[in-house]
Amino acid sequence: MISRRRLMLGTGATLLAMTTGKLFAREDIIPLWQDEPPGGGGPSGELRVSTNGSWSNIVSPAIQRFQPENPNGSAVLIAAGGGYRWIGMGGEAWPVARWLNARGYTAYVLSYRLPHEKWRAGRLAPLQDAQRAIRLVRSMERKVHLLGFSAGGHLMGMAAARPDFATYKPEDSLDLIRPVVDTAALIYPVITLEPPYTHTNTYLEMLGKNASPADEASWSVENYVTRQFPPTFLAQAEDDHVSNPHNTQIMHDTCRRMGVPVEQIKITRGGHGFGLGRAGSPAAIWDEAYSIWLAARR
Repeated sequence: MISRRRLMLGTGATLLAMTTGKLFAREDIIPLWQDEPPGGGGPSGELRVSTNGSWSNIVSPAIQRFQPENPNGSAVLIAAGGGYRWIGMGGEAWPVARWLNARGYTAYVLSYRLPHEKWRAGRLAPLQDAQRAIRLVRSMERKVHLLGFSAGGHLMGMAAARPDFATYKPEDSLDLIRPVVDTAALIYPVITLEPPYTHTNTYLEMLGKNASPADEASWSVENYVTRQFPPTFLAQAEDDHVSNPHNTQIMHDTCRRMGVPVEQIKITRGGHGFGLGRAGSPAAIWDEAYSIWLAARR
């Protein structure tokens, strides 16, 4: 019998081909879980893809593998943003994956569960997926680097900071792998959910409208940064009106205080959600800076 998850994975492959104009081999879409994700539940129906390539109704969390012609031995796991309401594949994840391929990196794009799509794990669901994805990529690659945008930056930051946080019971031998990473790059990320930074969709989707101070602190990345946090790259525009630029400053200062190597790129203009950045714009500077920074840690 074909499970609902396996059936929807095939549907996702078809939609990927439709939205990217390219058909990837089945093995390039790798499911995270053998059967139902931890806790079960979840949405029904088909994966939803918006006109700009954003995904929601994530029935089957997975990673999409983008392989370069000349691999350099390192992999980057990408989590696009969308305020935990959708995942910006078309605007962020896929263009960045192809850009990384051109530089020899194998890219893995994470489609993670969204907390309010009826998953019984609730707000733990995306972090469970991130930990499982790190373990999966780690089992196949020599080095694993994280790259997260906006809410995806929040997710990748939490995953990098809390490798020993058991978000689910082990399901197989893959879960014996400690989900540690070699670097973390967080681009216009949501870092803190503590006041006064409580206006984002990330905050609302993860905490709701009546969160306690303890809840706000427990889902703020900066509160888990230790000396073991991986070397970190940060980039954000000064005119970002979605995720306050203080987010990257908070993360930068926390890393410095903990002795974590950190590089911060301040962009004069670009707003939020610029992805690679339009050629010639101030926002287009981060990618080459990241490429140089990452090559030194490859």
